[in-house]
Amino acid sequence: MKKIKNIVSEIISLDDCGFKTNTSYFLNLIFVDNKHIKAINKTYRKKNVPTDVLTFVTSLKNKSSKNESYCDIFFSAEMIKKDAKKNLINFYDHLTHLIIHCFLHVNGYDHKINTDFLKMKNVEKKILNNLNIKDPYFYE
Repeated sequence: MKKIKNIVSEIISLDDCGFKTNTSYFLNLIFVDNKHIKAINKTYRKKNVPTDVLTFVTSLKNKSSKNESYCDIFFSAEMIKKDAKKNLINFYDHLTHLIIHCFLHVNGYDHKINTDFLKMKNVEKKILNNLNIKDPYFYE
C-alpha cells in the first residue's frame, strides 16, 4: 500500500494537471476482485461484467466555500494485472494511469463523446509524461 500512497501523492502534487485547486479530496481506494467489481458494476451501471475501475463521487461545498469531493474508487487488481500483462506494461504504470483517469473524472472530465475523450486522453498523457510513464494509448 505504501507504493500506491506514493503514486497518489506524486499525482496530486503535480502542477497544471487539470485538478481543481479549490477542492479538498477525501479518497477511498478500494481493491477488489473481478467477482466484486462485477457485482458493483451490475448494481450501479446495469452492466453485468467486470471492469478495471469504478469511480463514485459526492461533491459538497462547505461553510468556508471550499469544495469537498468524497470519492470511492474501486479497482479490480485482477483485471488491472490481466490488462497490464496483455499490453506488456508495468502493473504500477497501468494503475497510475487508472488513478489519473479517475481523478480526472472526479474533476469533471468525461469521455462520453469523442471530443471529450480526446481532451481527457491528452490530459492523461500529459500527466503520465510528467511522471515519466509511457503513453498508454500507444498500444491502441
